[in-house]
Amino acid sequence: MKIEEVQSTTKKQRVATHTHIKGLGLEANGNAIPLAAGFVGQIGAREASGLVVDMIRQKKMAGRALLFAGPPGTGKTALALGISQELGSKVPFCPMVGSEVYSSEVKKTEILMENFRRAIGLRIKENKEVYEGEVTELSPEETESTTGGYGKSISHVIIGLKTVKGTKQLKLDPTIYDALIKEKVAVGDVIYVEANSGAVKRVGRSDAFATEFDLEAEEYVPLPKGEVHKKKEIVQDVTLHDLDAANARPQGGQDILSLMGQMMKPRKTEITDKLRQEINKVVNRYIDEGVAELVPGVLFIDEVHMLDMECFSYLNRALESSLSPIVIFATNRGICNVRGTDMSSPHGIPVDLLDRLVIVRTETYGPADMIQILAIRAQVEELIIDEESLAYLGEIGQEASLRHAVQLLSPASIMARMNGRDNICKADLEEVKALYLDAKSSARLLQEQQERYIS
Repeated sequence: MKIEEVQSTTKKQRVATHTHIKGLGLEANGNAIPLAAGFVGQIGAREASGLVVDMIRQKKMAGRALLFAGPPGTGKTALALGISQELGSKVPFCPMVGSEVYSSEVKKTEILMENFRRAIGLRIKENKEVYEGEVTELSPEETESTTGGYGKSISHVIIGLKTVKGTKQLKLDPTIYDALIKEKVAVGDVIYVEANSGAVKRVGRSDAFATEFDLEAEEYVPLPKGEVHKKKEIVQDVTLHDLDAANARPQGGQDILSLMGQMMKPRKTEITDKLRQEINKVVNRYIDEGVAELVPGVLFIDEVHMLDMECFSYLNRALESSLSPIVIFATNRGICNVRGTDMSSPHGIPVDLLDRLVIVRTETYGPADMIQILAIRAQVEELIIDEESLAYLGEIGQEASLRHAVQLLSPASIMARMNGRDNICKADLEEVKALYLDAKSSARLLQEQQERYIS
């Protein structure tokens, strides 16, 4: 007797820079737990982000903006990701980088606006009336054709539907008969008919007939539960950008121009302001009628110092419009010039926009925090590493940067495997550190050997 071991089918997760972030790691009262949800330290910044999450949930925060400012490698992007994890998948979160706005095809402001609209969700509730059941009878009623001649035309269809709770006979329009033929519905199939639109869907064959044939390619489904006539509430989540994009492209007619348009490569089209205003009107009408509700999400702009004066002045206006999301900026610059001008300003953001932001500082990590972060990363990458090596890596992180220390983990594990061990020890790290320079030591070498390089 042979016993084989089967590989597990769970998907191997790709490990990215921030895979270990699972949320903000806060208690119910909003205090930060020192080590939770993949986060270490940054107590003040995490508590501030937690307040932002609460404001977003209560829809109080729209039209405000937040700026994460701190040196490189202090967890600004991680905080934004933590906020998006806390909000869950139902709240739109749209990340972008400041340099994305420089495109050859579309205006800068258009790209900003597009991302603004991506970050605003709309939850539409729809009531559908559905008839579903197993078909017990299917008889089209014919009448003499109105156009004369010998043809017969179908005036209506009588369908019997049966569920566990009861049966109903429906008299349906002849157009639905065409849909029934298209779906190849026969007696004994389970179907459902939408009352509002008249759409027919064949779910499968009723499992009462499952024993008829020994072999066939039919899907058997159980008899539907409940009454034949059901009311269902369907909730759809769309973003405003989806609505813009759907209405911006005219669906093709039969004329040669639209056919040419479909054949040609679709270029990025600009969506006009007029169209957006029309869509806003429709959306506002839906909200007033109570059919839909707005879900203001988060737009996260990383490296915000890459934007220029025009983008910043556009942001001033966009933040004040009635439909605007919560905007989170992140930057690692100190006092520097605003791009495209010689005006120097804190964080490379003009003063009038800084005035509208609440600023959250992220602190640099101390040695103890660094060692904890490296331990979490080692666990995420499934590496075994001892205390001494972690302490040594922490020293490297203090000298160079946290990112450099994290990057040395994978090569060190491969080094350990080549030396015939499973766990990483200090010797592997020393070897790897000798192989790879960090930015600071590389700059030092350049300084020393300046005359050999072309400058």
